Amino acid sequence: MGGRCTRRWERRAERAGFALVAGVDEVGRGALFGPVVAAAVILDPRRRIPGIDDSKKLTALRREELAEKIRARALGFAVAEVVPERIDAWNIYQATRQAMQQAVAKLLPQPGYVLSDAVPLELPLPCQSLIRGDSRVVSIAAASILAKVHRDTLMRAFDAEFPGYGLARHKGYATREHLKQLRALGPTELHRKSFAPVRESLAVLEAMEQSPLPF
Repeated sequence: MGGRCTRRWERRAERAGFALVAGVDEVGRGALFGPVVAAAVILDPRRRIPGIDDSKKLTALRREELAEKIRARALGFAVAEVVPERIDAWNIYQATRQAMQQAVAKLLPQPGYVLSDAVPLELPLPCQSLIRGDSRVVSIAAASILAKVHRDTLMRAFDAEFPGYGLARHKGYATREHLKQLRALGPTELHRKSFAPVRESLAVLEAMEQSPLPF
């Protein structure tokens, strides 16, 4: 299943008596625009999906193909979003945790054990965070794929709603194109105002508005 991405950790939990094991991951943590998105997945060990791996290692087309298979064959999956307003109020780390915990809470059926990528979660059930879990644990990798596909779909829709920023191309991350357009156009209501490049672009616009006219 995609190189080093295996069911080792799921099998360990199953041997300990947990029948349903979920993986959870997030995407969009470092973006300047849009929500942070998390997904949780309970894979069916009887319905293998070859090729599952960390979403960052896959092409967009391959992610779409695998996401369709994951949604069709998983015992359960869920996606949750935390919007920029909450990210600015809480900070990105807490917003990420909230998104991941909300995704787990939305799962039907509910899991008995949760494996998360790097971020420790506060849940009313046993959970374990694993560094580089999205490249080692198949259920976390599956969650990373669903989260990435979901957020990329959002960014394509937002590109039409907020033209000029190139959101469909850079997905809200701090590329040279995005930073240039942010300085030229200013931030939208869905930019994360607490992030330095967005905050700086706001300061520039405010300074321009306050400067005296040259006549």
